[in-house]
Amino acid sequence: MSGPAADGEGADGPPPSGDTGGGAPPSDDTDGDGSAAADARNRRLWTVAIFLMMACTGAVMQVRGAVLPTLGGYFTVPEWQLGLVAPAGTAGYLLVILVVGSSAGRVDARRFIAGGAFLTAGALIAMGLAPSFPVFLGALVVQGAAVGVFRALDRPLLSHFYPNQRGRVYNRYDATWAVGAALGPLAVVLALRAGSWRLVYGAVGVGVLALAVVFRSLRAPAVESNEEPLTRAGLAELVRRPEVLALLAALFFVTGVEGGLFTWLPYYARAELPAGWAELTLTAMLVAYIPGRFACGALTDRLGPLTLLMGVLGLLVPAFAFTFFVAEGPVVLAGVVVIGLLVSGVFPTMMAYATDAVPEHSGPVNALASAVSSISVGGVPALMGVVVGGADAATAMRLLLVPVVAALGVVSLARVAEGRRLASETGGSTAVDD
Repeated sequence: MSGPAADGEGADGPPPSGDTGGGAPPSDDTDGDGSAAADARNRRLWTVAIFLMMACTGAVMQVRGAVLPTLGGYFTVPEWQLGLVAPAGTAGYLLVILVVGSSAGRVDARRFIAGGAFLTAGALIAMGLAPSFPVFLGALVVQGAAVGVFRALDRPLLSHFYPNQRGRVYNRYDATWAVGAALGPLAVVLALRAGSWRLVYGAVGVGVLALAVVFRSLRAPAVESNEEPLTRAGLAELVRRPEVLALLAALFFVTGVEGGLFTWLPYYARAELPAGWAELTLTAMLVAYIPGRFACGALTDRLGPLTLLMGVLGLLVPAFAFTFFVAEGPVVLAGVVVIGLLVSGVFPTMMAYATDAVPEHSGPVNALASAVSSISVGGVPALMGVVVGGADAATAMRLLLVPVVAALGVVSLARVAEGRRLASETGGSTAVDD
């Protein structure tokens, strides 16, 4: 990943040439302090801009689910075609994030992130202007690909900005996604009251355009640790690491559940809750993501990521079962809030766990995790659309309990394997000492 050398202003660059006129030589300490302060300020600006872009990404994703019923009526399309919205958003994203993420150690992060933001803004505006459903889906494919460029590099940058605080920073980073995601459905409601669903895509597109200008104006980021390029052989070895395998398996199950909830929860709630409450379910769940992720960020360092995740998923199973098998009426809304609180920290905590194991390859780890997640986030809602069309939304929601239980099993196995590795390392160290 390109660092300060990209613009010649890094803290590790060559010192200025000496003064041949006999004056006092410049103070290396003063220059070093000034350069370090400038790098720290630039790093903070990058962090703020990345967090704001992440909030916009969350808003766009949840707008997609909240606007689904309106799109069906506006474009007059059947439910199975509405189920294509989620996979269309991930089709371009999947390929781009794999290609760019695996090359994170070789690309110019500043140019790629700014370019991805500009393209995202253009695609969002095109979605708001789409004259037909196929055009809307096409613009959505482009928007997903553009976001893939940004998402391939933003988390690795944060990993190298804050190498000793990944769990806390990742959870805060994803908490800003939750802030935007919670505001997304509300933005749809306001846009509909103002006259058209198109307004929300135009507004978010303008916001992303402003952030693209900010990224373009910032200095190339200076990082505290370096990303190492990865060969094909190295990629195969990376995927075989137990931490990465656990990450990919757990995220496949959990993000599929999240994708199903994001897309179909308002649809399901229309049959379960009083009129006017359905739109609140998704917002309530996403609002719960915010304290949930901040809490996981604070607890990760104290408990360890796997111990924390076993507790979270162990509570999520009964909460999920109660909400979709037992609860009725407004109690469903309370159950959805608990689900949001618990499921919110799984993705960032698992990401921090795997990245800590191979910090020099945070880009490929992020790319692999995002690719697997995008397949699951796009595929599960599409399958649920088939179930909804053949049965009902309640049946589709209840089936999501299966991947929740599977994710708990994966994390439990990872925790057991970690315990055995630690015991083996301790035993080996003791033998050497003896």
